[in-house]
Amino acid sequence: MSSSVLTLVSMIFLYESLLASATPTYNVVSLGAKGDGKTDSSKAFLSAWDGACGSAYPATIYVPQGTYLISSKTIFVGDICKNTAITVHIDGTLVAPSDYNVLGNSFNWIVFENVNGVSIYGGTLDAQGTALWACKASGKNCPAGATTLEFSNSNNIVVSGLTSLNSQMFHIVINSCNSVKLQGMKVSAAGNSPNTDGIHVAGSSGVTILSSKIATGDDCISVGPGTTNLWIESIACGPGHGISIGSLGKDYLRIECKM
Repeated sequence: MSSSVLTLVSMIFLYESLLASATPTYNVVSLGAKGDGKTDSSKAFLSAWDGACGSAYPATIYVPQGTYLISSKTIFVGDICKNTAITVHIDGTLVAPSDYNVLGNSFNWIVFENVNGVSIYGGTLDAQGTALWACKASGKNCPAGATTLEFSNSNNIVVSGLTSLNSQMFHIVINSCNSVKLQGMKVSAAGNSPNTDGIHVAGSSGVTILSSKIATGDDCISVGPGTTNLWIESIACGPGHGISIGSLGKDYLRIECKM
């Protein structure tokens, strides 16, 4: 091998090493989260988000194996986020409080708002909604419940291999977003669970939902007003009410659905 080739190889190796060292990882456990399912870890997750947002380089938020209690409505805000390449890698489970009254009137549990370039890979979100379903079935005066995960006013989003269990209300909501890809999703709730739509899309454009398994008590996928350029492919639905199209945008709608 010539000296010029060796020099080039050395330069490439050095560049890759520098890039790797400049790509920070924020481990939620290092920031105070505990995977015991009992200790509130929401502040650690928000600290990881703040660190990733402040990075000048693509950043990763890492959630190791374990069960992490997120005890209140938690919003990851992108208004002042400098980073447009944040990856959330989840090997563990995020769990909501077992008392449905804690989140029952908050409308949402986990929200990403005004973010750009966020990717979520793997992990499980367990909203522990069974007690609230039982309350509603009894005819008592119960809270409406919380959507498990919502992306609002956000762009360039990827969610892959995420599992959502036993949502109090909707599992995943895409609201007023552009360029969103959901793939390899698993949604699971009982067939008699009320108002637990699997994936709800509204006011959004360029949304793709691929290769996912959805079992729930309401619509597997529901399409709301103002939705354009929606692609749905290879969805296993059941139990559930199928793919439902509601009040759509009056100006332009293009939906392509391949099962």
